[in-house]
Amino acid sequence: MPERYIVLDIETQKGFHEVDRKKLHLLKISVACIYDSKTNSYLAFEEKEIFKLEEILKQADLIVGFNIRDFDMEVIAPYLMTPVKNLPVLDLLVEFEKVRGHRISLQSIAQATLNTSKSGSGWDALQLFKDGKIDELKKYCIDDVRITKDVYEYGLKHGKISFISNRDYQTHEVPINWSGAIKEVKASKKEENSFPTSLF
Repeated sequence: MPERYIVLDIETQKGFHEVDRKKLHLLKISVACIYDSKTNSYLAFEEKEIFKLEEILKQADLIVGFNIRDFDMEVIAPYLMTPVKNLPVLDLLVEFEKVRGHRISLQSIAQATLNTSKSGSGWDALQLFKDGKIDELKKYCIDDVRITKDVYEYGLKHGKISFISNRDYQTHEVPINWSGAIKEVKASKKEENSFPTSLF
């Protein structure tokens, strides 16, 4: 495992019924929640506190999430001084898609792999924000972080995860190599951060 990994999930103030899917930054963050392996703790940040989160993300050896590359990172990008492309991100959904060739929900993986369920849906999270129930929203987001963390750690330990297909409603086992994926992430970041000592 990396020395320090962060599991990240964000919730938004608006939904795709309000914002063009090509303009994710307009969704705006309601809360962002993490698990920090260094302190073995869960933390929640409101929109005005994202600058505190950035300091933690910059110190992480790995940032883990589910659909994080094309969603969470795109939404959070305007809040950060650090370009999100410079952060060491492992997207569990991307790794799943490499093996199976299609996308899947976190819920279907949680049910089949961990025998647990999400505490709500993205629509529920939007409603909690609109109702001003921020503490409940943080709890929902942290629940998603916990599930993502458990899926990640299960996959690392067992080299496989399972999901329930929405096509045949059967449980399918999927071999995954997240250790190899972590090495690729680290190698690409190391390559990006290395500069020639001389131009001549």
